[in-house]
Amino acid sequence: MAGIIEVKDQGKVRIYDADNSNYIDIVVPSTVSSNRTITIPDATFTIPTSNTPDDDAITAAKLNNDIISGTTALTSEPADTDEFLVSDAGTLKRIDYSLIKGGGITMAQQWRLSSNFTSNNNDQTVTGWEAADQTGSVSIGSAMTESSGVFTFPSTGIYEITQTIVFGSNDAADTNVSVAMQLSTDTGSNYTNQSLVWIGFESDGSSPPSRQSAHQTIIMDVTNVSTDRFRVRGSNGDQTNAFFEGNTAYNATMLLFKRIGDT
Repeated sequence: MAGIIEVKDQGKVRIYDADNSNYIDIVVPSTVSSNRTITIPDATFTIPTSNTPDDDAITAAKLNNDIISGTTALTSEPADTDEFLVSDAGTLKRIDYSLIKGGGITMAQQWRLSSNFTSNNNDQTVTGWEAADQTGSVSIGSAMTESSGVFTFPSTGIYEITQTIVFGSNDAADTNVSVAMQLSTDTGSNYTNQSLVWIGFESDGSSPPSRQSAHQTIIMDVTNVSTDRFRVRGSNGDQTNAFFEGNTAYNATMLLFKRIGDT
């Protein structure tokens, strides 16, 4: 039978080494479901001794184009510990999603005075805040919390805080009011000024009262949500009948908190 070697009954081909002292058996299963063909390539090669490919044996040319698109799709944002393959100067390494995910704004929320806050004394903590909830108002991420004018942060990070102050007075007198944005790192035992603005004008005592607006912005690093606190402090050295305007239907005197990065 030209070109064909048949071995029957035994089910194996035995090949001896050069001195006939040892051999290798190529064994066929006792039963096969149909005829099979083993095609030997026109090349010199070594049969691997395990199911594990040799080092550097798998190259890009051996990967199909659907190696990614052919797998199950992830339908939500990856977890921080999910891993990706990257080429680090030509060396494959893995990296956690937490190290490559975009920072962006992960938290933003508006707060406002729900009614007028009387400012007729020195060094008052401004109270009466509420989270903005009018139609069209939105927030991102976890919310700030507030108690008696003191704000607590939902997570560590770099925060941008913008304040708009709407100031009015019912007295026909010179009025000078200062407004400070303050940070505490010891749960409110001590505060330091981060920003300070002055509002000064002479009201004519008319109704509705005269008003002025001022703005200030700070960027602060919140490193510990258990101890870091924020508040607004107002002082009216003239002790006139002045106020910071508030309204529960829209933003007048307000605060905008934005988390803009990691600490």
